Amino acid sequence: MAEELNEDIRRRLEKAVLEVFSDSDFHRASIRDIATRAGVSFTTIYKHYGSKEQLVFAFVDIWMGKLTDRIVDHLQGIENLKEKLRKVFWLQLDYYERHEGLGRIVFMTLPMKTWMSDTSFAQPRMMSLMIDVLRQGQQQGILNHQVRAGVLLDFLMGFVQRSFFMWILRGQKESLSAQANVMFEMVWQGMAQPSEAHPRPMAEGREQPTSRTGDASH
Repeated sequence: MAEELNEDIRRRLEKAVLEVFSDSDFHRASIRDIATRAGVSFTTIYKHYGSKEQLVFAFVDIWMGKLTDRIVDHLQGIENLKEKLRKVFWLQLDYYERHEGLGRIVFMTLPMKTWMSDTSFAQPRMMSLMIDVLRQGQQQGILNHQVRAGVLLDFLMGFVQRSFFMWILRGQKESLSAQANVMFEMVWQGMAQPSEAHPRPMAEGREQPTSRTGDASH
């Protein structure tokens, strides 16, 4: 088993990975680039991580784990389902705004097919937490139950991803999380159970129900 990296080297590698992969094309970046930036030998990096892909995935996994920890902490004591989801939505936008480099790596740099083949992509702790909340909403009749909970999660996360890279494209002129509440209301409308205030039209040929007060001509 490879010797554990000391904390100083790990911190330097983390900083270098964040800088290189958030500002470079994934395929052009190399372990040597990281080694030079971090002041760590190529051999040391290769011995502990084996490849460029495993190096960046290892740190992405750590950073995403910190986001999960933050979500778990913030959800403590929130009972209302809508407010739970509002908080999760805000936390995602706020975290990527505060950690722009991570957002760039996750949403813009990493080749999705490559990342999907790695175990770090699944993020089981975060995904299980969010799926459980969404299923709870479906069971309570609050969220649309005509699709799998995973589809609702895709809808939520897709909005976060699109919001982030368009924020980058538009020059980060405003805070990404400043309009989180307004944007969440849009997302909520797409996830909530269709309103019972708009009943489905009666099938053709079905008889209209008779008024309890009798015939209107009386």
